[in-house]
Amino acid sequence: MQAVTRQQLLAARWHVQQAGRDGKASDCDILDYGVQDSGPDGAPWALRIRGAVVPDENLAVAWTIRGAPHYYRRSDLTEIAVAVCPLSSADAGKRIFDANKQFKESGVDSLVAMSELSTAMRTIVDRPTPKGEMSRQLTDVLPDHFLRFCKPCNAIHPYEISFRIAALQAGLELRAGTSPPIVQRIKGLQPNNFRRLGTDATARFDVIRNHLRFYGAATPKQVASFLDAPVQDVKAHWPSDVTPVTVEGETRSALTEYVDVLTDPPKPTGVFLLGPYDPLLQTRDRDLLIPDARIRKTIWPALGRPGVIFSNAEPIGTWRPAKAGKKLNINIELWTRQTAAVSGAIKEQAQQLAEFRGATLSEVRSE
Repeated sequence: MQAVTRQQLLAARWHVQQAGRDGKASDCDILDYGVQDSGPDGAPWALRIRGAVVPDENLAVAWTIRGAPHYYRRSDLTEIAVAVCPLSSADAGKRIFDANKQFKESGVDSLVAMSELSTAMRTIVDRPTPKGEMSRQLTDVLPDHFLRFCKPCNAIHPYEISFRIAALQAGLELRAGTSPPIVQRIKGLQPNNFRRLGTDATARFDVIRNHLRFYGAATPKQVASFLDAPVQDVKAHWPSDVTPVTVEGETRSALTEYVDVLTDPPKPTGVFLLGPYDPLLQTRDRDLLIPDARIRKTIWPALGRPGVIFSNAEPIGTWRPAKAGKKLNINIELWTRQTAAVSGAIKEQAQQLAEFRGATLSEVRSE
């Protein structure tokens, strides 16, 4: 069994996820899996780091994996809708968390319920509609087992995670850059309504396969955690063309065609300020990415994640923006002393981030 070191795995991810490449948004490989759009910089900054420029009319935003908004190629949405669909009724129930309890108590299969929900959403959203208005109208038409009392709102409305998971199946996308989100129909896309499940996905968009493709090597438990899916479903649909490897002593699976990249990855180069939800930070083997438990807690707190500074595929510190009007300060915390070249590259990246935000960089401050 071939052994893969931590450094090799991080370098392989850096290469396959195309950090620092030159290109355009629509030809960025990670769009096959989706780029999460959370936080003030979100997917547009993650794509910029990969050489792309957003906005791009060829891209679209949809709620998909973990109910989070993700960027995809617009031309791929029909296949993406199948790929991100649950693998089974049990998987659907796992992905919608507490909402499934009421379905069970009412004797309603989770996939049947989600199909009913997506049909109702499609009917309501016949024109661009604010998320809150869609939720209000859903409350008026859905049976009680879809609804809950929300203490913060002091109101009854549907479980949000349910309609997020159902939205793309209803043929709905998010209008990019809207807050609160505007939901609208996807031109030319027929609703899937959970008729085809993730088990029907083509290899290029298969969510289990793509986890191995973009994260190098993983266990079923790590993939299940990424998808919010049951481990048994992930194991049942594990790709057949895999090779066992060890990563720092742990046995994992790697796609056979990517084993050479894992064991002999191209040398990573470049210094980047990655946003808190960048694909390179979505890995579930956080202890491998950040071995120091104390530092790890500061990167993934319950609220207010910082961005992470990477140098040649290795995380070296954190960064936080502080904007005042048109001025932007970047506060950084480096975990070890860095060379003048790395410090200069950090300032250059901070300058690019300020321009990306339409601001003027004031200073880069070390904490």
